[in-house]
Amino acid sequence: MTDVASLSGGVPAAVEAVLLVVEEPVTEMQLATALEVPVQQVQEALAELMAEYDGYTGQGPEPGPTRRRGIELRNVAGGWRFYTRSEFAAVVGRFVLDGQSARLSQAALETLAVIAYRQPVSRSRVSAIRGVNVDSVVRTLVQRGLVADVATDPETGAVLYGTTPLFLERLGIGTVADLPKLSPHLPGLENLQDFDHTTY
Repeated sequence: MTDVASLSGGVPAAVEAVLLVVEEPVTEMQLATALEVPVQQVQEALAELMAEYDGYTGQGPEPGPTRRRGIELRNVAGGWRFYTRSEFAAVVGRFVLDGQSARLSQAALETLAVIAYRQPVSRSRVSAIRGVNVDSVVRTLVQRGLVADVATDPETGAVLYGTTPLFLERLGIGTVADLPKLSPHLPGLENLQDFDHTTY
């Protein structure tokens, strides 16, 4: 095993190299194990990289501002990964989404929103909230890895669905508690909680 401390850039550069190829957030322990260094060194390297990508350098007597990068290092869904900055969303979106045919349909997005805010929730309850059958849409969301069966209703035996770590990762949030409040964006849904005590 190569001694990463002896490489140019040391542990921070090694951590950066690994993070550039991961497909999902990785924990500090996973990084420490892969690089065979103490977790504390990984934590210090992550802090250094965050500062660097946010536009600060440790060179000189005091940290000074430098050019901020178009990507940032974030702790999301229990792990670390590089993300493009939100201010470049429109630019990146045009590049990634132009001509893409695999985007979620409006029905899938609406169903995903209901599951995200009402989880754990059964398909029948989602259908009642949306007013349409959602069986095929839920299957699509499960296949995409955005939702999964997380429990079973003890009274009805119905499968209850919730969002997955991939869902959190795609939104760039740590937990479902970080989801924006519904009421300012969807007026008229103030009584959505009435569905909580309805059996389907």
